[in-house]
Amino acid sequence: MANTTSAKKATRKIARRTAVNKARRSRVRGFIRKVEEAIASGDAALAKDALQAAQPELQRAAGKGVVHANTASRKISRLASRVKALAI
Repeated sequence: MANTTSAKKATRKIARRTAVNKARRSRVRGFIRKVEEAIASGDAALAKDALQAAQPELQRAAGKGVVHANTASRKISRLASRVKALAI
């Protein structure tokens, strides 16, 4: 348990940041899930729209430090290639 005043404040700050980051991560996962479901359904137009909605959300999460920038890029790239394969 934190003893000093500054340590107590630090734990409060960490708890707030953790809550925000959890919400952001959950939001990103929801967007990715929508793309995955659209790909599974085989609807190319729906998958493309879902990817266009998910892409900025992933980039925002990377910018805020919730996910690593390379992880966001990799996820976007892999989803985009799968969506592109549907159109063919």
